[in-house]
Amino acid sequence: MVKMAIPLKNKILEKIKEKERLTDKELNKILVKDEILITDEQFNKILLELEIMGTITVSWVTKDARQIEPVSVKDDDDEYEKQIQESDEKDYEASFPGTE
Repeated sequence: MVKMAIPLKNKILEKIKEKERLTDKELNKILVKDEILITDEQFNKILLELEIMGTITVSWVTKDARQIEPVSVKDDDDEYEKQIQESDEKDYEASFPGTE
C-alpha cells in the first residue's frame, strides 16, 4: 500500500478553512501544534500561492499581523449576470438572418 502525502499547501488551506478567519500568527501556532514546521519563507510563499490561486485573501491588519480568510465560492448566479447572458444569447441568435 502506497501512502500519498498531502501537499503542505493543501494542509494549510484546510486549516484556514476550518477557522474561516485568522491571523498569520494564529495559523503559525496551529501548524506548530500539528507538528508542521516550516520556515517563514515557505509560509509566506504558500500564502502567496494560495492567494494567487484565488483560494484565500490576505490583508494587513496591523504593521506586523495579516488576516487570512478563505474565499467563498458563490453558488447562486447574480441576477444581473443572468440578464446579461440571456441578452447576449438573444443577440447571438438574432445575428443569423432568416431564423426566428
